[in-house]
Order: sequence, then C-alpha cells, then structure tokens
Amino acid sequence: MSADISHPAHRARPDWTWHLGVLAFVVVWWLIYRQLIPFSEWITALFPVDRHSHTGEAIAFFFYDVPKVMMLLTLIVFAMGVVRSFFSPERTRALLSGKREGVGNVLSAGLGILTPFCSCSAVPLFIGFVSAGVPLGVTFSFLIAAPMVNEVALVLLFGLVGWQVAATYLAFGLGIAIVAGFIIGKLHLEGWLQDWVRDIHSGANAPVMAADDRLSMVDRYRLGIEAVREIFGKVWLWIILGIGMGALIHGYVPEDLMARIMGAEAWWSVPAAVVIGIPMYTNAAGVIPIVEALLGKGAALGTVLAFMMSVIALSLPEMIILRQVLTLRLIAVFIGVVASGILAVGFLFNMIF
Repeated sequence: MSADISHPAHRARPDWTWHLGVLAFVVVWWLIYRQLIPFSEWITALFPVDRHSHTGEAIAFFFYDVPKVMMLLTLIVFAMGVVRSFFSPERTRALLSGKREGVGNVLSAGLGILTPFCSCSAVPLFIGFVSAGVPLGVTFSFLIAAPMVNEVALVLLFGLVGWQVAATYLAFGLGIAIVAGFIIGKLHLEGWLQDWVRDIHSGANAPVMAADDRLSMVDRYRLGIEAVREIFGKVWLWIILGIGMGALIHGYVPEDLMARIMGAEAWWSVPAAVVIGIPMYTNAAGVIPIVEALLGKGAALGTVLAFMMSVIALSLPEMIILRQVLTLRLIAVFIGVVASGILAVGFLFNMIF
C-alpha cells in the first residue's frame, strides 16, 4: 500500500468516531437493502412497458439485482478487507511454506476462501507462493479455491438457493481445490514451470516472515475501505454486464431452450455447460445473476453450478496470465484436473438436488 496507515496524520479523528461510523454504515446498508424490491418496481413502472411482459421482467430483474449485488459486494469486501489485515501475503506464504502436501492443500484452500478475488486477481499471490518455495500442488489448491469458493459466492448462493445448497457447494468446491492440488502435487510437475519460475522455486530459501505490525481497528477499517476501492473498481463493470446478461436470459430466453441445454434429463448438459463457461470471464458476483436467471428458467442446479465453477475457476483470461508462469503442458493438466472435478460436482448436484 502506498500510504502509511499507521502515520499520525491518519489518526486525527478519535477512534470512537470510526466505530460509530462503521455501525451507522451497517444500519443504513440494511435499511436500504430492505427497500430494493419496492425500488425496482418503482423504476420499472416508469418505463412504458407491461410489468409482466418479457421486457418488464428483464427491467425489474436488472434494477433489483444491480443494487443488490453492488451492496452485498461492498459490505462483504469491506468485512473481508478487515479480516485480511490479519493475513498479510508474507504471513500467508510463511504459513504455507514447509507444509506437507495434504495438510498444506487443506490449509491453502481454506485461506483461499478469505480472498475475495476473481481468478486473475489470485494469480499474483499464486506466483508469490511458488516463489517462496511453497509446494506446487499446495499453490494450486489456493489458486482454485480463491476464486471459486469465496465469501461472495457463498453469501449470494445462500440468498439465492438456501443454506443447504450453499453449504454443499462449499464442501464440493473445497474438495475440488484440495484433491486437484493434491493430485497435481503428486505428479511432481515442477519441471513444467517456466524456466525463470522454476529457478526461483528451486532456489527459494527460508520463508520471509511478515513484520509484526500492530494495527489498530481504525487501521483495519482503512484497509477494508481500500479493499472496496480496489476490488469494486475492477469488477463493477463485469457485475453490470453479468446482470445485464442475466436480465436478458430472465426476460427473453425461452424456457424450453434452457431446459434442452441445461435440463436435468440431458446427460451432456453438464460437460456442455463447462465448455461454454471457459471462454467467459467474470467473478462470483457477476455470474450469480446469470445463475439466478438460468435456475428461474428451469435449468438443473448441478448443470448451472458446473457452468458457474468453470466461468470462475477456468476463465480464459486467467489462463493467459498463467501462461507467463506455467508451460502449456502444465496449464493443460490444471484444466483437465479441475474440469474433471467440476463435472463430478455437476453430476452429483443433479443427483442430490
């Protein structure tokens, strides 16, 4: 961070005003959130369309979901920015370095939940882990879990389909991250890293220990605000685009067409959903509205979640960035192992739900 948040110049305001301000923000957030449905109906009524027409449904969907997702993202990213202030990248690397495979896979996948990153945003930390000498399979567990199983996806899924599905998604998503990372680690593919990364990885010394910074809660609030500025600035456009696509699906895509593509009876729907999802790029907040629209059209839950996982964990832009670190062979192994896990999750969800 460019600014020193511990500098006295940043402490002109008493700490209690920050605590009161955060409390007031949460209260106002909740009051506004409860008015989103009336707001969307009011906005829709301003358009010269029938509320129950395809256009009316799409407009209402858009003006309800845009503020809803934006508000959820703001609150969650702020909260996780505060939480992440206890886990600096250096401290995280120190925790993972030297851990045996298996234990390290579980730990890194768990840490991935605390990082509200899209797949591309997780890549720099992935590079840092490899450079610090963290086992390759352990780093892949983090790379998979960070975008696919994060608090944004879980909270939005909870609001959309209930805690049972969200909890099952958490369990399966973590399972994919842990098992896929473990398998990649057992294949001993360090030789398939790019030469410069392999040299750093093989020559890494003891992990760099993070400085024991004593941050106050006000400092952590500032980090939360900075996280909102940074992450919100990167994803807001993708959220709007994703919600716009979801609104079009919700309002215009024929139900029988979605049933044919992602219906529970079509065995090929799960692999088709994975293949369709890979070229797309968004994050959990951006893809949830599309998930909501597809489910509303009668698509099978497992097929839709497989589509969601492939969009988040196997995006084409992520692969382009990873090409600077991994050889094409290792990228192919990564895609193959993760896609296999996603396929298994899709079929299992269709059987269970």
